[in-house]
Amino acid sequence: MCLILFSWKQKPGYKLILAANRDEFYERPTQEAGFWKDHPEILAGRDLEAGGTWMGITRYGRFAAVTNYRDPGIERDNTPSRGHLTADFLKSDLTPEVYLRTISKKGDAYYGFNLLVGNPDEMWYYNNINHEMRELPPGSYGLSNALLDTSWPKVQLGKEMFEKVSQLGAISEEAFLGIMQNSQKAEDHDLPSTGVSYELEKAISSMFIETETYGTCCSTIMTIDNDHHIRLVEKSYPVGKRTERTKQFEIQLGLH
Repeated sequence: MCLILFSWKQKPGYKLILAANRDEFYERPTQEAGFWKDHPEILAGRDLEAGGTWMGITRYGRFAAVTNYRDPGIERDNTPSRGHLTADFLKSDLTPEVYLRTISKKGDAYYGFNLLVGNPDEMWYYNNINHEMRELPPGSYGLSNALLDTSWPKVQLGKEMFEKVSQLGAISEEAFLGIMQNSQKAEDHDLPSTGVSYELEKAISSMFIETETYGTCCSTIMTIDNDHHIRLVEKSYPVGKRTERTKQFEIQLGLH
């Protein structure tokens, strides 16, 4: 993912409310959200080039999501795919804390990343830039291609819009999708400086990104309520070889 907005144990009746965009090169082969044939307990999209996923959840409520940390100046050889960080947590039985402590021992082998892992009881965050690891208290959060809650314009705007929609009586998936389709670009004086050209920095400063070869390929809305019911909606956009499609899934959490 490249933008994740989420509320953790903050709205009455819900453990998690999440809205996320996946930004990618249009030509990268991708499988839409679905239950994996080789791991039928996992509900996630899949990167068909490396085999991992950007975000997913299991029938038992294990959740994981990853974003890249943007820094073109970092160079590493033979780095493993960051999509396996999420997939491996979904496949494992380790607690979120134990899993992140395991990952932290080999975090420097990867390009920069932010990793969220959790279950209906706890949510944890780790990055391999400053190696921050912590359990997240109830609250609202925004994560893009810097560290958690870094005040990039798209993160700030997204959090403000997300808060307003979250405070409405009923959860509106269409309203959350509307947020994620916002293409407002940052003003020049507010642009982050991440080591890419001005033109690219401007183009990717919006929540919804659209260039000739790279941009937002799908948006995902996911909720877990206090009755352990999961609902996931994924909207794919007609970019590259992809077609516009909306898929919906519901899971009543089992015991594990």
